[in-house]
Amino acid sequence: MLVIGLTGGIGSGKSEVSRLFSELGVPIVDVDVISHQLTAKGQSTLQAIANQFGTIVLNKDGSLNRERLREIVFNNTEARYALEAIMHPAIYEEAMIELNRNKAIPYQILVVPLLFESTRYQKLINHSLVIDCDSATQIDRASKRDGSSKSQIEKIIAAQIPRETRNQLADDIITNNGSLDDLKEKVIQLNDKYRNTCAATQSTS
Repeated sequence: MLVIGLTGGIGSGKSEVSRLFSELGVPIVDVDVISHQLTAKGQSTLQAIANQFGTIVLNKDGSLNRERLREIVFNNTEARYALEAIMHPAIYEEAMIELNRNKAIPYQILVVPLLFESTRYQKLINHSLVIDCDSATQIDRASKRDGSSKSQIEKIIAAQIPRETRNQLADDIITNNGSLDDLKEKVIQLNDKYRNTCAATQSTS
């Protein structure tokens, strides 16, 4: 079974590419989706976060105030490490469960925004796919999606691995500066490539 590690900077279009692969029948394991599931109201992981940071990170209904938590950890290295100590093992464990659940299929995609910054996830993949776009497009997409200011998005971009380094480490790159139709065609081409790779591997094993 082939595991493709999909990554890219903020606003690059990782979610859209994942959706397009999913429409082609490819299983998607997304660590951001897992993170949201683990921090949903009533989950033990959310309780651990509240125990660490206090009820200030909770909304009145007991759900996670993600914006408030983001403000706390983004400007405080110690706080960020504390959150990572809670979240990272739980996310990794759930990602492993989902990957193992899909063992019968030719290939699947593991979406990890910080793939090249995390050796543990690099060990799970056979191939890497970077979704790339220029910084102006990143800022425009992220601001429309999250309502974040340009300065906030620029800080996030600066905290991530440099775009040039990410692209150098990639096995495949989808440049996502164009239309949705253009993006869809690129995904279809890569899907064919990955399925052919799986078929060739099976025929020689």
